[in-house]
Amino acid sequence: PGMAGPLDEFVARVTRMVAAFTAENGLDQAEVCIELADGSRHMLVTTTAEPGFGFFSFTPHREDGDPPKRVIVPIGAVRSIEISAPDPERPFGFTATD
Repeated sequence: PGMAGPLDEFVARVTRMVAAFTAENGLDQAEVCIELADGSRHMLVTTTAEPGFGFFSFTPHREDGDPPKRVIVPIGAVRSIEISAPDPERPFGFTATD
């Protein structure tokens, strides 16, 4: 990470990787966790290439009572993206948006 590029293609490729992971592992959905350069980790509900110009945004999972949130970060702030089988205690999955 770190080089700005076509963010819509970045989001599309991550989405394809999630779809491939779920298919390869016989899952209905997957969890996607993003770690940022500051060390924060976020379970993703959705992601989008907007607003562009080197930035993309995501909606993190929220617990009951948490206010809604959308996070906009520069692509260079991404340290890692982890795709895994969903935790049965957390009934949500990942969805890409345009």
